[in-house]
Amino acid sequence: MTTTALKPGRPSAVTARDLARATATRQQRGARFKLWAGAVCTALVVLPVALASLLPLPDPDGQDLSRRRLPPLSADHLLGTDQLGRDLLSRILHGGQVSLTVGVLAVAVSGLIGIVAGSAAGFFGGWADAVVSRFLEAQLALPLLMMLLLVVALFGPSVTVITVVIACAQWPEVARLTRSLVLVEREKPYVAAARVLGLRGRQVLARHVIPNVVRPAGLVVLLLLAQAVLLESALSYLGAGPQRPFATWGRIISDGQAYITTSWWLVTLPGLVIALLVVGVNLIGDGLRDRTRRRKGA
Repeated sequence: MTTTALKPGRPSAVTARDLARATATRQQRGARFKLWAGAVCTALVVLPVALASLLPLPDPDGQDLSRRRLPPLSADHLLGTDQLGRDLLSRILHGGQVSLTVGVLAVAVSGLIGIVAGSAAGFFGGWADAVVSRFLEAQLALPLLMMLLLVVALFGPSVTVITVVIACAQWPEVARLTRSLVLVEREKPYVAAARVLGLRGRQVLARHVIPNVVRPAGLVVLLLLAQAVLLESALSYLGAGPQRPFATWGRIISDGQAYITTSWWLVTLPGLVIALLVVGVNLIGDGLRDRTRRRKGA
Protein backbone atom coordinates (compact mmCIF):
# COMPACT_ATOMS: atom_id res chain seq x y z
CA MET A 1 0.00 0.00 0.00
CA THR A 2 1.57 3.27 -1.08
CA THR A 3 0.80 6.82 -0.06
CA THR A 4 1.12 9.81 -2.27
CA ALA A 5 2.86 12.73 -0.61
CA LEU A 6 1.50 16.18 -1.17
CA LYS A 7 3.61 18.27 -3.49
CA PRO A 8 5.35 21.12 -1.73
CA GLY A 9 4.03 24.51 -2.64
CA ARG A 10 0.68 23.19 -3.84
CA PRO A 11 -1.97 25.88 -3.24
CA SER A 12 -4.77 25.10 -0.79
CA ALA A 13 -8.28 24.67 -2.09
CA VAL A 14 -9.54 26.94 0.71
CA THR A 15 -9.10 30.57 -0.23
CA ALA A 16 -9.18 33.70 1.90
CA ARG A 17 -12.56 34.50 0.41
CA ASP A 18 -13.93 31.17 1.59
CA LEU A 19 -12.62 31.83 5.09
CA ALA A 20 -14.20 35.27 5.11
CA ARG A 21 -17.52 33.81 4.03
CA ALA A 22 -17.33 31.15 6.73
CA THR A 23 -16.57 33.76 9.39
CA ALA A 24 -19.40 35.99 8.21
CA THR A 25 -21.77 33.04 8.20
CA ARG A 26 -20.77 32.06 11.71
CA GLN A 27 -21.22 35.62 12.96
CA GLN A 28 -24.58 35.84 11.24
CA ARG A 29 -25.74 32.63 12.90
CA GLY A 30 -24.48 33.84 16.27
CA ALA A 31 -26.31 37.15 15.93
CA ARG A 32 -29.50 35.37 14.84
CA PHE A 33 -29.29 32.96 17.78
CA LYS A 34 -28.81 35.83 20.25
CA LEU A 35 -31.78 37.69 18.82
CA TRP A 36 -34.07 34.66 18.97
CA ALA A 37 -32.93 33.58 22.43
CA GLY A 38 -33.19 37.13 23.75
CA ALA A 39 -36.63 37.61 22.23
CA VAL A 40 -37.89 34.37 23.80
CA CYS A 41 -36.49 35.20 27.25
CA THR A 42 -37.85 38.74 27.13
CA ALA A 43 -41.26 37.63 25.86
CA LEU A 44 -41.57 35.04 28.64
CA VAL A 45 -41.43 37.91 31.12
CA VAL A 46 -42.93 40.91 29.31
CA LEU A 47 -46.03 39.27 27.83
CA PRO A 48 -47.40 37.76 31.08
CA VAL A 49 -46.62 41.02 32.91
CA ALA A 50 -48.40 43.10 30.26
CA LEU A 51 -51.44 40.79 30.35
CA ALA A 52 -51.53 40.39 34.13
CA SER A 53 -54.73 42.43 34.46
CA LEU A 54 -56.49 40.21 31.89
CA LEU A 55 -55.36 36.84 33.22
CA PRO A 56 -57.54 34.93 35.73
CA LEU A 57 -55.24 35.59 38.68
CA PRO A 58 -56.08 36.08 42.36
CA ASP A 59 -55.88 39.51 43.93
CA PRO A 60 -52.15 40.24 44.43
CA ASP A 61 -52.93 41.90 47.77
CA GLY A 62 -55.54 39.37 48.95
CA GLN A 63 -54.37 37.68 52.15
CA ASP A 64 -55.28 34.20 53.42
CA LEU A 65 -53.32 33.39 56.57
CA SER A 66 -54.54 29.78 56.49
CA ARG A 67 -52.63 29.23 53.23
CA ARG A 68 -49.31 30.85 54.09
CA ARG A 69 -46.08 29.80 52.36
CA LEU A 70 -47.58 27.13 50.16
CA PRO A 71 -44.94 25.61 47.85
CA PRO A 72 -45.11 25.95 44.05
CA LEU A 73 -47.61 23.78 42.14
CA SER A 74 -50.08 23.93 45.02
CA ALA A 75 -53.80 23.92 44.35
CA ASP A 76 -54.92 27.29 42.89
CA HIS A 77 -51.40 28.69 43.35
CA LEU A 78 -49.00 27.83 40.55
CA LEU A 79 -45.96 29.47 42.18
CA GLY A 80 -47.16 29.08 45.77
CA THR A 81 -47.99 31.78 48.30
CA ASP A 82 -45.97 34.18 50.43
CA GLN A 83 -45.80 34.68 54.19
CA LEU A 84 -49.24 36.35 54.24
CA GLY A 85 -50.98 33.83 51.98
CA ARG A 86 -50.89 36.05 48.88
CA ASP A 87 -50.54 34.42 45.49
CA LEU A 88 -46.90 34.73 44.44
CA LEU A 89 -47.51 34.52 40.69
CA SER A 90 -50.05 37.33 40.82
CA ARG A 91 -47.70 39.49 42.88
CA ILE A 92 -44.78 38.88 40.52
CA LEU A 93 -46.78 39.75 37.42
CA HIS A 94 -48.49 42.80 38.88
CA GLY A 95 -45.26 43.94 40.51
CA GLY A 96 -43.51 43.57 37.17
CA GLN A 97 -45.84 46.18 35.71
CA VAL A 98 -44.43 48.77 38.11
CA SER A 99 -40.81 47.67 37.61
CA LEU A 100 -41.05 47.59 33.81
CA THR A 101 -42.93 50.90 33.66
CA VAL A 102 -40.24 52.60 35.72
CA GLY A 103 -37.50 50.98 33.61
CA VAL A 104 -39.01 51.90 30.23
CA LEU A 105 -39.77 55.49 31.23
CA ALA A 106 -36.32 55.91 32.76
CA VAL A 107 -34.44 54.70 29.67
CA ALA A 108 -36.68 56.81 27.41
CA VAL A 109 -35.88 59.97 29.39
CA SER A 110 -32.19 59.12 29.77
CA GLY A 111 -31.90 58.28 26.07
CA LEU A 112 -33.49 61.58 25.05
CA ILE A 113 -31.30 63.63 27.39
CA GLY A 114 -28.16 61.71 26.47
CA ILE A 115 -28.65 61.95 22.70
CA VAL A 116 -29.47 65.68 22.80
CA ALA A 117 -26.64 66.58 25.19
CA GLY A 118 -24.07 64.35 23.52
CA SER A 119 -24.99 65.58 20.03
CA ALA A 120 -24.69 69.22 21.06
CA ALA A 121 -21.36 68.62 22.78
CA GLY A 122 -19.86 66.69 19.88
CA PHE A 123 -21.14 68.88 17.05
CA PHE A 124 -20.74 72.40 18.40
CA GLY A 125 -17.79 71.88 20.75
CA GLY A 126 -16.60 74.94 22.66
CA TRP A 127 -18.59 75.90 25.72
CA ALA A 128 -21.33 73.32 24.98
CA ASP A 129 -18.78 70.50 25.02
CA ALA A 130 -17.14 71.90 28.15
CA VAL A 131 -20.43 72.15 30.08
CA VAL A 132 -21.62 68.66 29.11
CA SER A 133 -18.21 67.13 29.80
CA ARG A 134 -18.03 68.69 33.27
CA PHE A 135 -21.49 67.35 34.12
CA LEU A 136 -20.45 63.92 32.90
CA GLU A 137 -17.28 63.92 34.95
CA ALA A 138 -19.05 65.15 38.06
CA GLN A 139 -21.78 62.54 37.88
CA LEU A 140 -19.47 59.65 36.99
CA ALA A 141 -17.30 60.53 39.99
CA LEU A 142 -20.20 59.96 42.42
CA PRO A 143 -21.13 56.49 43.74
CA LEU A 144 -24.25 55.56 41.78
CA LEU A 145 -26.30 53.76 44.42
CA MET A 146 -25.43 56.22 47.17
CA MET A 147 -26.47 59.12 44.95
CA LEU A 148 -29.78 57.42 44.14
CA LEU A 149 -30.51 56.75 47.80
CA LEU A 150 -29.70 60.35 48.71
CA VAL A 151 -32.04 61.81 46.09
CA VAL A 152 -34.85 59.42 47.03
CA ALA A 153 -34.40 60.31 50.70
CA LEU A 154 -34.70 64.02 49.86
CA PHE A 155 -37.71 63.89 47.53
CA GLY A 156 -39.56 60.75 48.63
CA PRO A 157 -39.83 57.27 47.09
CA SER A 158 -42.57 57.85 44.53
CA VAL A 159 -42.73 56.31 41.07
CA THR A 160 -42.04 59.68 39.45
CA VAL A 161 -39.01 60.36 41.61
CA ILE A 162 -37.58 56.86 41.05
CA THR A 163 -38.02 57.23 37.28
CA VAL A 164 -36.33 60.64 37.17
CA VAL A 165 -33.51 59.49 39.45
CA ILE A 166 -32.70 56.43 37.34
CA ALA A 167 -32.90 58.51 34.14
CA CYS A 168 -30.47 61.07 35.56
CA ALA A 169 -28.14 58.26 36.59
CA GLN A 170 -28.07 56.67 33.12
CA TRP A 171 -27.89 59.59 30.69
CA PRO A 172 -24.06 59.97 30.92
CA GLU A 173 -23.50 56.62 29.21
CA VAL A 174 -25.72 57.62 26.28
CA ALA A 175 -24.20 61.10 26.10
CA ARG A 176 -20.60 59.82 26.02
CA LEU A 177 -21.31 57.42 23.16
CA THR A 178 -23.37 59.96 21.22
CA ARG A 179 -20.65 62.59 21.58
CA SER A 180 -17.99 60.25 20.18
CA LEU A 181 -20.24 59.25 17.27
CA VAL A 182 -21.06 62.86 16.42
CA LEU A 183 -17.36 63.80 16.50
CA VAL A 184 -16.83 61.26 13.72
CA GLU A 185 -19.92 62.22 11.73
CA ARG A 186 -19.28 65.96 11.69
CA GLU A 187 -16.02 65.43 9.78
CA LYS A 188 -17.68 63.54 6.93
CA PRO A 189 -18.18 65.13 3.50
CA TYR A 190 -21.97 65.24 3.67
CA VAL A 191 -21.81 67.68 6.60
CA ALA A 192 -19.57 70.04 4.64
CA ALA A 193 -21.88 69.71 1.63
CA ALA A 194 -24.90 70.59 3.79
CA ARG A 195 -23.12 73.69 5.06
CA VAL A 196 -22.25 74.72 1.50
CA LEU A 197 -25.93 74.44 0.60
CA GLY A 198 -26.69 77.03 3.28
CA LEU A 199 -27.98 74.89 6.17
CA ARG A 200 -27.25 76.17 9.64
CA GLY A 201 -25.46 74.13 12.25
CA ARG A 202 -28.63 73.19 14.13
CA GLN A 203 -30.34 72.16 10.90
CA VAL A 204 -27.40 69.97 9.87
CA LEU A 205 -27.34 68.38 13.31
CA ALA A 206 -31.08 67.70 13.44
CA ARG A 207 -31.62 66.60 9.82
CA HIS A 208 -28.45 64.71 9.01
CA VAL A 209 -26.17 63.96 11.95
CA ILE A 210 -28.58 62.79 14.64
CA PRO A 211 -30.43 60.33 12.33
CA ASN A 212 -27.08 58.67 11.62
CA VAL A 213 -26.20 58.19 15.29
CA VAL A 214 -29.62 57.27 16.66
CA ARG A 215 -29.31 53.56 15.81
CA PRO A 216 -26.01 52.85 17.63
CA ALA A 217 -27.08 55.07 20.51
CA GLY A 218 -30.38 53.23 20.62
CA LEU A 219 -28.55 49.94 21.22
CA VAL A 220 -27.02 51.42 24.37
CA VAL A 221 -30.45 52.66 25.47
CA LEU A 222 -31.83 49.14 25.00
CA LEU A 223 -29.06 47.66 27.14
CA LEU A 224 -29.75 50.31 29.79
CA LEU A 225 -33.28 48.90 30.20
CA ALA A 226 -31.85 45.90 32.01
CA GLN A 227 -29.77 48.17 34.21
CA ALA A 228 -32.80 50.35 34.98
CA VAL A 229 -34.81 47.33 36.12
CA LEU A 230 -31.92 46.20 38.31
CA LEU A 231 -31.58 49.69 39.83
CA GLU A 232 -35.29 49.88 40.56
CA SER A 233 -35.20 46.41 42.12
CA ALA A 234 -32.17 47.36 44.22
CA LEU A 235 -33.87 50.52 45.48
CA SER A 236 -37.05 48.60 46.29
CA TYR A 237 -35.06 45.91 48.06
CA LEU A 238 -33.42 48.57 50.23
CA GLY A 239 -36.80 50.13 51.01
CA ALA A 240 -36.29 53.21 48.83
CA GLY A 241 -38.48 52.11 45.93
CA PRO A 242 -42.15 52.83 45.23
CA GLN A 243 -44.08 52.38 48.46
CA ARG A 244 -47.06 50.14 49.09
CA PRO A 245 -49.49 49.18 47.64
CA PHE A 246 -46.99 48.77 44.77
CA ALA A 247 -45.50 45.26 44.86
CA THR A 248 -42.29 45.64 42.89
CA TRP A 249 -39.87 42.77 42.31
CA GLY A 250 -37.31 44.16 44.74
CA ARG A 251 -39.89 44.54 47.49
CA ILE A 252 -41.15 40.96 46.98
CA ILE A 253 -37.59 39.67 47.42
CA SER A 254 -37.06 41.91 50.45
CA ASP A 255 -40.28 40.69 52.12
CA GLY A 256 -39.39 37.03 51.54
CA GLN A 257 -35.71 37.06 52.51
CA ALA A 258 -36.49 36.21 56.14
CA TYR A 259 -37.96 32.88 54.99
CA ILE A 260 -35.30 31.91 52.45
CA THR A 261 -34.17 28.84 54.42
CA THR A 262 -37.66 27.36 54.71
CA SER A 263 -39.53 28.90 51.75
CA TRP A 264 -36.95 29.27 48.99
CA TRP A 265 -39.49 30.20 46.32
CA LEU A 266 -40.29 33.56 47.93
CA VAL A 267 -36.87 34.89 46.88
CA THR A 268 -35.73 32.52 44.13
CA LEU A 269 -38.68 32.85 41.76
CA PRO A 270 -38.78 36.68 41.63
CA GLY A 271 -35.00 36.65 41.25
CA LEU A 272 -35.25 34.24 38.32
CA VAL A 273 -37.78 36.51 36.62
CA ILE A 274 -35.42 39.49 36.95
CA ALA A 275 -32.48 37.42 35.70
CA LEU A 276 -34.49 36.12 32.73
CA LEU A 277 -35.46 39.63 31.68
CA VAL A 278 -31.91 40.99 32.07
CA VAL A 279 -30.42 38.10 30.08
CA GLY A 280 -33.04 38.48 27.36
CA VAL A 281 -32.52 42.21 26.93
CA ASN A 282 -28.74 41.82 26.89
CA LEU A 283 -28.93 39.06 24.27
CA ILE A 284 -31.13 41.21 22.04
CA GLY A 285 -28.73 44.13 22.39
CA ASP A 286 -25.70 41.94 21.64
CA GLY A 287 -27.42 40.40 18.63
CA LEU A 288 -28.36 43.77 17.17
CA ARG A 289 -24.84 45.08 17.77
CA ASP A 290 -23.27 42.05 16.04
CA ARG A 291 -25.62 42.44 13.09
CA THR A 292 -24.75 46.15 12.79
CA ARG A 293 -21.02 45.40 12.86
CA ARG A 294 -21.39 42.72 10.21
CA ARG A 295 -23.24 45.08 7.90
CA LYS A 296 -20.57 47.74 8.33
CA GLY A 297 -17.84 45.19 7.67
CA ALA A 298 -19.58 44.05 4.51
